[in-house]
Amino acid sequence: MHRFDLTVIGGGIVGLATAMEMAEKYPRVRLLLLEKEHHLARHQTGHNSGVIHSGIYYKPGSIKAQTCVAGRKALLEFCDRHAIPYDLCGKVVVATDERELPRLEELLRRGTANGVEGLEMIGPERLREIEPHANGIRALYAPTTGIIDFTKVAEAYAARIRTLGGEILTAQEMKQMVPGGGGLIVHTSSREIRSRYLINCAGLHSDQVARMMGREELRIVPFRGEYYRIVPERQFLVKGLIYPVPDPRFPFLGVHFTRTIHGDVEAGPNAVLAFAREGYRKKDVDLRDLWETLSYRGFWALAKNHWRMGLEEWHRSLSKRAFVKALQRLVPDVRAEDLSAGGAGVRAQAVSPAGNLLDDFVITQTGNAIHVLNAPSPGATASLAIGKRIVEMAASAFALKN
Repeated sequence: MHRFDLTVIGGGIVGLATAMEMAEKYPRVRLLLLEKEHHLARHQTGHNSGVIHSGIYYKPGSIKAQTCVAGRKALLEFCDRHAIPYDLCGKVVVATDERELPRLEELLRRGTANGVEGLEMIGPERLREIEPHANGIRALYAPTTGIIDFTKVAEAYAARIRTLGGEILTAQEMKQMVPGGGGLIVHTSSREIRSRYLINCAGLHSDQVARMMGREELRIVPFRGEYYRIVPERQFLVKGLIYPVPDPRFPFLGVHFTRTIHGDVEAGPNAVLAFAREGYRKKDVDLRDLWETLSYRGFWALAKNHWRMGLEEWHRSLSKRAFVKALQRLVPDVRAEDLSAGGAGVRAQAVSPAGNLLDDFVITQTGNAIHVLNAPSPGATASLAIGKRIVEMAASAFALKN
C-alpha cells in the first residue's frame, strides 16, 4: 500500500495549481496527485477557449471576483517566469440593442469594483477602431483580457510539482474511497493508496467523488459548448475578442468570437445538455451519466424554469444557419461559408436541488477532505488564486505544518 499525507484528485489546472501551492508552502507534506487519464489537462483545461479573463463579469465580493483578478496577476507573473507565451489582445463586450445598455453599465460597475484596470465605455466609432467589423451601439472595452494555451500552463505546474518532490500518477481512476487508519483508503484502477487527507478537484466528476464521502447536495450537470472556426481567409473579421452582453440569469457568456494564441479564430460556444460527462460529440452517450442527470430533481427544476433557453441552444446546435444568425448580431459580415467545424468543450456546471445554476465557485470541507464542487470559467485564469485559497483552507482544517 502506498502512503501519503495528502492526495489531490484531478489533474486539471485547478488540481495542479493546488498541488503546486501545497508543495511550495508545505514541503514536508508527502503529496500525491491522481489523474484518471493517461495525460494531464485532458478535459476542461484542454478544451477551453484559452481566454485570460479580466474580472468584469463577477459580483463584487464573490469568490470568482476575488480569485479572478488576483489569479490573473499571478498567472501572468508565472508565465513570465516560465516563458509561456500569452497575448493581452483585449476584449469588447458589445451591446447591439438599447435594452442591453443597463447590463453593460452593470459590467462596468462590477469591473471597476473588482479592480479591473483600463476599462472604457466606448461608442460605435471607437468600437470600429478596435474591431472594424463589429456592430454595436455601445461597448465595454477590457484591454487587459488576453489569450493563452492553458494546457502549456498546466504542464508547467506539473513540472514544478515534480521538482518540489510531489508525485503525479496518471491512468489512475478512483474506484472507491473508504475511511481507514485515521485517514482514507483510495482504491484506484490499479493500486491502493492510504492518505491522511484528500482534496477533490475532479471537475466533471467532483460530485461523484464527494458522494463517496456523504456529500449529496449538488450535482454536476454537463453542458457541451460547440465551436466553429473562421476559415483562414476570413479571419481578418476579428482582431481580438468580441463578446455579447451576457444574460445575468445564466453563467454562460453567449456565442462570441475568440482569437486563439495559435492564430485561429473560434466562434461559439452554445450551451447544450451533454449526454455524457465527457460528451464532446453529439453522438457521445454514457447511460450512467445520463441517468444521473435525468434522475436528479434539480435538473427537472432547471428545465421547467428555462426550457425556452434550452430549446434555443439546441436549435443553434442543430442549425448552422441559426448559429450564424447569432454571430451576425456581433459581426454582420460573417457568412455560413466562413465557418468550418471546430471543437467542443464540456462545462462541469453545478446545479442545486432547486434547479439553480450555481454561478460562484463552491469549495467545501467535510471531515478530512476538501471538495471543489464548482469551478468553471474563470477557473483556469483564477487557478493560482484558487489553489492558494484551498491550501489555506487545508492548512487550517488539517493543521498542516511547514
